[in-house]
Amino acid sequence: MATVLEDPTLERHFKGHRDTVTSVDFNPNMKQLASGSMDSCLMVWNFKPQMRAYRFVGHKDAILDVCFSPSGHLVASASRDKTVRLWIPSVKGESTVFKAHTATVRSVDFSSDGQLICTASDDKTVKVWTTHRQKFQFSLNQHMNWVRCARFSPDGRLIVSGSDDKTVKLWDRQSKECVHTFFEHGGFVNHVAFHPSGTCIAAAGTDSTVKVWDIRMNKLLQHYTAHTAPVNSLSFHSSGNYLITASDDSTLKVLDLLEGRLFYTLHGHQGPATSVSFSRSGEYFASGGSDEQVLVWKTNFDQIDYNEVLQSHRRKSYVDPPPHIHDIPPRSPHRSPARATSGKLGARSELRNMSDITPGVTDVGPALFSHPQHPGQFNTSGGLRDLELTSGDQAMRDRLQPSTQPLEQKTIPTELGNTLEHIVGQLDIITQTVSILEQRLTMTENKLRECLDNQQKITLQIRPTD
Repeated sequence: MATVLEDPTLERHFKGHRDTVTSVDFNPNMKQLASGSMDSCLMVWNFKPQMRAYRFVGHKDAILDVCFSPSGHLVASASRDKTVRLWIPSVKGESTVFKAHTATVRSVDFSSDGQLICTASDDKTVKVWTTHRQKFQFSLNQHMNWVRCARFSPDGRLIVSGSDDKTVKLWDRQSKECVHTFFEHGGFVNHVAFHPSGTCIAAAGTDSTVKVWDIRMNKLLQHYTAHTAPVNSLSFHSSGNYLITASDDSTLKVLDLLEGRLFYTLHGHQGPATSVSFSRSGEYFASGGSDEQVLVWKTNFDQIDYNEVLQSHRRKSYVDPPPHIHDIPPRSPHRSPARATSGKLGARSELRNMSDITPGVTDVGPALFSHPQHPGQFNTSGGLRDLELTSGDQAMRDRLQPSTQPLEQKTIPTELGNTLEHIVGQLDIITQTVSILEQRLTMTENKLRECLDNQQKITLQIRPTD
């Protein structure tokens, strides 16, 4: 019985996307899960049984990353349409949109205090914005190719970024300087993340490897070759003892960082696993794939005493054991329920699948500047009667008719829409112009200060000494 509880279990599966799932993130309140997809839609799944999911329509192209704010009151989405949207994850679906870059936006992240947003783009830059009013702060410009991912450190003082130029860069947010560049990757860097302690970073690459560096010594600590295809995503457990990865080889891998070896291999997706994320507490993790599914897993293995894990590893015989690394901080103790010592720990060939009913989906929107939906695309006969159905009735009804229904029909006159789009376009141009003028003014002030300093030095040099 103890062994079953220690293995990860598949708790829920959500279906509603119409293309590859690109990103998943838990609401810190653990009541919702957000997912982005190549179908241009943001889905917010509610964990409460039988509660309908929300499909947010607004982006004009694929969504490549999603992220909840620390408070859980906002969810950000980054898109190939060059914009970032901030949504309120409720049935109203209110959102604000800003053009963040001049090319595809591949990554979005909130600082730990929720005050700042960082974005990464195919325009080779990382940009930082204020969450309130989305005011541009500064740009980080030293990458030589697309920037696929950027993340704040836990204390918000550093930013890590990974790029198609095969480098991982570490930036100081205050000085806006690149403090170190890691060149070890043999392929494009798909994903980067900070260890919860803030002392280490991990990166996943197209060379099928995962690397972990200590940023205090700028030293490569661990190099994992567990996957057989490009690694698309990774996430640290809140204890700092585990790292989970998702790969094109269709598997999820749980890596034991204190022992420096593979802990679990999980088979759940039919095709490439494109995204993975632990919940804030580490009790659950979610994954998305090219099979258009979102899977929610219960971690379980983080509940056992870490001494049991070490004993389990010692009982296993390895022909060529991976490197033994001890110095990844912090060595966080695990909660240790009183139960018998486990047997051999390994990935189970079959994980429990709770045959939950796929929730209905409420379409929120379409948003003001999104592509209009085609008439007859959604079934609208459900209404509030859905709330009165039992789970059995709902399952029968789901088989008989589509469960997707629009919240309301939103249409605006074509002329008004064109006028508003024109106004927004002009405002974008004005905002960019003001930003450029601010940068030039700053440069001019710096040059003037430099000239005055030089003039003062020259004056001191030529002044005759008494």
